[in-house]
Amino acid sequence: MTSTQPQGGLFRTKSVEQSIADTDEPGSKLRRELGAFDLTVFGVAVLIGAGVFTITARVAGDITGPAIAISFVIAAIACGFAGLCYAEFASTVPVAGSAYTFSYATFGEFIAWIIGWDLVLEYALGAAVVSKSWAQYLGELFGGSSTAASFELGPVTFDWGAVLVIAALTVVLVMGIKLSSRVSTIITSVKVLVVLLVIVVGLFYVKAQNYTPFIPPPGGERESGGGGDASLLSLIAGSDGSNFGIYGLLAGASLVFFAFIGFDAVSTTAEETRNPQKDLPRGILGSLGVVTVLYVAVSLVLVGMVNYTQLSTPPGSEESATLATAFSLVGANWASTVISIGALAGLTTVVMVLMLGQSRVFYAMSRDGLLPRNLAQTGSRGTPVKITIIIGTLCAVLAGFFPIDELESMVNIGTLFAFVLVAVGTVYLRRRRPDLPRGFTVKALPLVATLAVICCLWLMINLTVETWIRFIVWMVLGVVIYFAYSRRNSVLGKRERGEESSVTNPGAGPSAPPTQPQ
Repeated sequence: MTSTQPQGGLFRTKSVEQSIADTDEPGSKLRRELGAFDLTVFGVAVLIGAGVFTITARVAGDITGPAIAISFVIAAIACGFAGLCYAEFASTVPVAGSAYTFSYATFGEFIAWIIGWDLVLEYALGAAVVSKSWAQYLGELFGGSSTAASFELGPVTFDWGAVLVIAALTVVLVMGIKLSSRVSTIITSVKVLVVLLVIVVGLFYVKAQNYTPFIPPPGGERESGGGGDASLLSLIAGSDGSNFGIYGLLAGASLVFFAFIGFDAVSTTAEETRNPQKDLPRGILGSLGVVTVLYVAVSLVLVGMVNYTQLSTPPGSEESATLATAFSLVGANWASTVISIGALAGLTTVVMVLMLGQSRVFYAMSRDGLLPRNLAQTGSRGTPVKITIIIGTLCAVLAGFFPIDELESMVNIGTLFAFVLVAVGTVYLRRRRPDLPRGFTVKALPLVATLAVICCLWLMINLTVETWIRFIVWMVLGVVIYFAYSRRNSVLGKRERGEESSVTNPGAGPSAPPTQPQ
């Protein structure tokens, strides 16, 4: 049954039929130009990036030790359960907006706004984090230091390299989705070859003694100060910190989870996919499976090449180890150079797809009136130009002036929260609307969704207390904006109040009438 909540209600839902009908509005219509291969490439493009080239070495050296491979497996399991739920939801509601759109169809407008606001943490902050990693490799390749692509600007460090890549990719995204897909395909081919090179060449330098101890004792070479820097779980359990040991292993899973962020960005391109019911599940699950195997292989080779203590970040230093660092330590400088080039290529596509995902979420929210409606206008190439430029500017500011470690943890908690809502929403929509056509269905959905929620919540409590505090503050800010602007400008709310004549398309005439309840 497709009905909305009482007039003015916080939890009024937007029917799936109405969401699909809105995709045909002239003036704000996206072009359907993507197939299953394009989506898989997008998925691999966004997944193989900072996780393998930058985060792996730092987490192994500072948090987990050789056991980082187990951390990757734990994170992959959580993403696998969530990925199945995303695949069913995306094939049922093939509309731009990802978790935001899914939540609007199930939990209602207020929760949809919260999750849309939350996705800013995932996509915009994620793009900022990865662009800073890109700048580190740029500095190492041409300046001999990971800090060469930045300079001091008063009391802060300005990362000009990160701003440079964001500006360039903003132009590419404005030019159209097909160009973005072609650029992504070419660059992704390069970075996959580099990852395979890392695995093959690195095997010749692996030493069995480097895997001992596989799970280093708590504290190890790097002491944690506890408090806000400790994970929430370790603080509850009374542990002094979460470096190494079991707590380090779990905290590491929460951090390397960042490596899997982005597969859900595939679902944001639903309106630009020719056959979304079949192609979206293939793109989401296919890309997730490929990169999981590559991540585990790379992490095992990395900690086998050098002792994990050689990858630790020196106290007081902002220069952390990368994948290229390990090859430099064993004397394979030529491989280190190749990795740096591959990392630049690889991280470029990650930034691009994350910015693409963020722009499509904002596009969906603008079309629904929760953000200014005129932002949803599409240009001659079928892209939301205004939103893309705004997202590019936001990402550039974040990347240019904020520390990478603070941004990284915020990205993870935002993504995990989105995964929880999608898992619950998939079960709810299956029960509420069993009549909807589904291009992909999850077997034993209640069990899969429950496991997804448990895994994601478990990873969330392994993030630091400071991260939780920042997350709560961000969510409170989102609530304020909703009540101050979004609630009274909502297109769905205006339709309920009988103000349909005033609800016009961002680029043309009146919007389509709402679908009648069945």
